[in-house]
Amino acid sequence: MTNFANANYKCTAFPGNKHVHSCPQIADDIRQCQVSYGKTIIISLGGATYSQGGWSSASDAESAAQLVWDMFGPVVSGSSVDRPFGSAVVDGFDFDFESATNNLPAFGAKLRSLMDAAGGKKYYLSAAPQCVFPDAANGAALNAVAFDFVMVQFYNNFCGVSNFQTGAAAQSAFNFDVWDNWAKNTSPNKNVKLLLGIPAAPGAGDGFVNGAMLKAAISYAQQFSSFGGVMMWDMSQLYANDGFLNEVVGDLGSSTSPPSITTAATPTRTVTPTGSPSSPSSDTPPSGILIARWGQCGGQGYQGPSQCQSPYACVSNSPWWSQCQ
Repeated sequence: MTNFANANYKCTAFPGNKHVHSCPQIADDIRQCQVSYGKTIIISLGGATYSQGGWSSASDAESAAQLVWDMFGPVVSGSSVDRPFGSAVVDGFDFDFESATNNLPAFGAKLRSLMDAAGGKKYYLSAAPQCVFPDAANGAALNAVAFDFVMVQFYNNFCGVSNFQTGAAAQSAFNFDVWDNWAKNTSPNKNVKLLLGIPAAPGAGDGFVNGAMLKAAISYAQQFSSFGGVMMWDMSQLYANDGFLNEVVGDLGSSTSPPSITTAATPTRTVTPTGSPSSPSSDTPPSGILIARWGQCGGQGYQGPSQCQSPYACVSNSPWWSQCQ
């Protein structure tokens, strides 16, 4: 099923296939962004409302990956697959699965192999896990498949940028160092880049920060060789938050000397340098942290704090996701 959010109303269902939509305007936008502005266009899979649960077998997952590739990858002559963007071709795929997805590693591995074999141009595979490590939804795929970059969501959780301790070399909650360790020691792609994911405005998610605190957090993250930049969620929020993009760009170019990084383990975190899907590293949340509204407070595989800020309560939306509301 395709869902292109606020642009979906300009799309129409394919005849005999009501779950897939033809979107010629988006197709034109993709081509213009790629050709005229040199932008990389990546389509995201999953999302907060995704509830399919994955695939019953690895072979089913591989077939699904082939279908996604046929729908959005290079045009194959004679193919009868409905393509939402017609002849427009995306530059890659992003995994934004936020609940357990069976056989996701097989899906990712097949998609990666199709991308690598295509030739013609570079295709990118990315993911957007939550900062809680290991990520319950994407963790197994991250450990099994070579991703080009990972946009970690450092918001809506205790490990987010809002809990960054300015001036502290060892962080008790903000865990970019844990993800850097994963990038260097566990990821199949030892050159994978990590993006510091932040809310683009107060309304984009819990944990929006700016000013000196954000500048210090970015400067801290830049010390890690896996650091690849900043991701902001989302464009509509960023567009409305005048001046924030320029602030972040300025922070990325800052020459301020951050505190040195210590490799000593902190009392609140355990890091297993050679973690695997069967024995993952884990974060233990600092005591006393209360989760803000809409933040995750429970679910299968979740290891963060579970107490919500007043007056909110932890409500289960699925076996894999509970949030404060």
